[in-house]
Amino acid sequence: MSTILVVDDSPTIRRMVIAALRRIPDVRFVEAGNGLEAIEQLALARIDALVLDLNMPEMHGLEVVQFVRTHQTYRTIPIVVLTTRGDDASRETVLGAGATGYLTKPFDPAALATCIANLLRKV
Repeated sequence: MSTILVVDDSPTIRRMVIAALRRIPDVRFVEAGNGLEAIEQLALARIDALVLDLNMPEMHGLEVVQFVRTHQTYRTIPIVVLTTRGDDASRETVLGAGATGYLTKPFDPAALATCIANLLRKV
């Protein structure tokens, strides 16, 4: 069973992401409401993939990407950023920092599920 960490400061968005990803077989979900909580969850559970917002309190999503990519234990975890920022500069910055994928809100639930399912198959 794979574990997906869903990180967004909006509980509604977290529920929407989880609902979209339930179509993937054999997954369970862990949630975090900000970047600091995400890092705590990484330490508490084996995480197989992250779905991560950028604009959050406590710790920006880009900082989470940078943290994950600089720590040996976590650096291979796929990270899909799901954000309202659709500009090329944000996309390039986040992908350059090591994010695996970049999707914008509002999102297509099927596209998100396909993206995550493909990443989990590679892990």
